[in-house]
Amino acid sequence: MKRKRYTWQCRNKNLVLGDRTLIMGILNSTPDSFSDGGQFYSLDKALEHSLKMESDGADIIDIGGESTRPGAERVSLEEELNRTIPLIEALRAESDVAISIDTTKAEVARQALLAGANIINDVSGFRLDAEMTKVAKELNAGCAIMHMRGTSDNMQKLCDYDDLITDVKAELKQSLDMILLAGISEQQVIIDPGIGFSKTAEQNIELMKNLSEFHSLKRPILLGTSQKSFIGHILNESNAQERVWGTAASLCVGIQHGAHIMRVHDVKEMAQVCQVYDICS
Repeated sequence: MKRKRYTWQCRNKNLVLGDRTLIMGILNSTPDSFSDGGQFYSLDKALEHSLKMESDGADIIDIGGESTRPGAERVSLEEELNRTIPLIEALRAESDVAISIDTTKAEVARQALLAGANIINDVSGFRLDAEMTKVAKELNAGCAIMHMRGTSDNMQKLCDYDDLITDVKAELKQSLDMILLAGISEQQVIIDPGIGFSKTAEQNIELMKNLSEFHSLKRPILLGTSQKSFIGHILNESNAQERVWGTAASLCVGIQHGAHIMRVHDVKEMAQVCQVYDICS
């Protein structure tokens, strides 16, 4: 389907969405993320990988200091700051690439934005920390609001829906309405249906089949399917890093349904997939 064109306002950077698929490269500065936990835990390795992702085609580098995999325990504010702020400062000193901070903590978001980040990527849909909307408004941040119920330690116990698509859209709209009511411009906001968060494998597949339904919320769509367990469920593949081509297929489905941004681990390969699909579709 033809994507609607948007301009996403992200502090001092405007990202044009819709002309082509944008790539958000994942940088988990954590010891326990489901795919690359511990791999980029040191500052030097994390910075090197961030710059490589940019050269491989990432339009946005998404930096997180707390794992959001199912069952993950929350880390302290101090620890999350130590994992993310030095990396953002170092990356900003080397590059003008858009940077997002993957956090549910308002103080982490605030310090990240002051260190050079452009975007808050909050998997809780700006629900877990009441100060998050204030930070986003004050610093004019781009906002990625995702659908999730509960927190990472209990979200997979909250998968009962009356109607999956209707309920996820309604709950996303609640988050969207909340931050718009706080004075944040809709041009600052994109939505993410939350593949893998508070959903079973079968529900994730249903979301993918009905992704175009989310255009009714009239905001650009960010899609995060990279290496996730529903792909492993389809492929009978327990090793997340062996789900690369399953991920590629999910990106094609996402573009077909009008998604604007893909959040991925394997930037070079997935950027090529999106480029070919964009040009040939």
